[in-house]
Amino acid sequence: MNLEITQANNFFKVKGSLDRHNIHLFRKQFRNVFEKANTITVSIENLTSIDRYGVSAIAQLHNEALVKNKRLSIIGLGQGNLYNHFKSEETAA
Repeated sequence: MNLEITQANNFFKVKGSLDRHNIHLFRKQFRNVFEKANTITVSIENLTSIDRYGVSAIAQLHNEALVKNKRLSIIGLGQGNLYNHFKSEETAA
């Protein structure tokens, strides 16, 4: 399945597969997003699959929010790979 990202105000819905084949679309959509908004919400409820490149892209977005002192909320169950990544980051800290 392809990647589809829709936006309404500062709310983004990510649908489909987030992998190395379409990661450039994700990065393009979120490039400079924190220049325009202090808070964004990303729903991964309709994310059907994600590989390590997708996890890395979301982690980079998270790190950018921290560095720029912005708020990023990721909602939805999404895929276990993403949850496991952030859970392991939590336990390492």
